[in-house]
Amino acid sequence: MATIDDGTERGPAPSTPLSIAAGRGLGAVPPTALVLLGIVSVQVGSALAKNLFDTVGSFGTVALRLFFAAAILMLLWRPSPRMNRRAWTVVCGYGVVLGLMNLCFYLALDRIPLGIAVTVEFLGPLTVALAGSRRWLDAFWALLAAGGVVLLLGGRGELNVGGFLFALAAGACWGLYILAGAALGRHTTEGNGLALGMVVAALVTVPFGVADSGTALLAPWVLLAGLGVALLSSVIPYSLDLEALRRMPPRVFGILMSLEPAMAALIGLVLLGETLLWSQWIAVLCVVAASAGATRGARPEV
Repeated sequence: MATIDDGTERGPAPSTPLSIAAGRGLGAVPPTALVLLGIVSVQVGSALAKNLFDTVGSFGTVALRLFFAAAILMLLWRPSPRMNRRAWTVVCGYGVVLGLMNLCFYLALDRIPLGIAVTVEFLGPLTVALAGSRRWLDAFWALLAAGGVVLLLGGRGELNVGGFLFALAAGACWGLYILAGAALGRHTTEGNGLALGMVVAALVTVPFGVADSGTALLAPWVLLAGLGVALLSSVIPYSLDLEALRRMPPRVFGILMSLEPAMAALIGLVLLGETLLWSQWIAVLCVVAASAGATRGARPEV
C-alpha cells in the first residue's frame, strides 16, 4: 500500500485491460529502444502538426492534440478524482504548465523550423540540469549551449525573432514542467495524475483553438489528423518514456533524450523539407552535446 500526502493509505489504482496489455507489450522491448522510439514519435507528431497549421492554425492544432490526448489517457487510466487539496493543486499546476508549454512550442513551430524550435526549447531542461551546480565542467556545458544559441542567431539567413522567443518561452515552461512532473509523481499514482493533468491542459488550450479556428476543427480529416498528433506526440511517447524509466537509470534516460534536437532537425529535413545552414547544424550539435554532458554529470537526485 502507498501513503500519499495526507498519510492516507491507498492501494494501487485499478488497471484497465488495455493498460495491462500495453504494459506487457512494452515490457518485451529493450528500454533504450523505447526511448528512441518515443523521440521519433514525438518529432513525427510535430511534423504532422505543422501540416495542420494552414487549416486550423497553431492554436487549433494544440487544442486537438491535448483534447484527444486527454480523452485517450482518461480511458486508459480511468483515474479517480478523489484526491486531497494538495494533490489537486499539483495536478492543476502541472496541467497549466503543460498547456502553456504546448501553446508556446506550436507558436514557435509556426514560425521557425522544427529542428531549431526543439533545440531552443531544449535549453529549458538543460537549465534545470545545470541549476545549482558548482562544477567547472558544468560551466563549460552552459557555455557550449550558449555558443549554440549564438550560432543560431548569428548564422547566415534570417531567423524569425518571434518564433525564437516563443521557443524560449516553451523551454522555460519545459523546465517548470520537469519540476511539476516530479511533484506529480510524489502526489499521485501510476498514470492517474498524468491523465487528470492532461484534462487540465486541454481545458486551458481548447478555448484558444475554438476561438481561433471555429468549425474548421470539426472537419473529419482534421479530427483524424488531430488524433494522430495526439497519439504520436503525447500518448505513445509518454507511455514509452514511463516504461523505459522503470527499467533504466534516469541519468541514462536523460542522455538518450539529449538526441531529441538532432532527431527533430532530421525529421524536419525528411518530412517537411526544412533545410538548416551548416552553422545551425553545428548549433544543434552544441546543444545536444551540452545536454548529454550536463545530464551525465548531474547529481543523482537531478
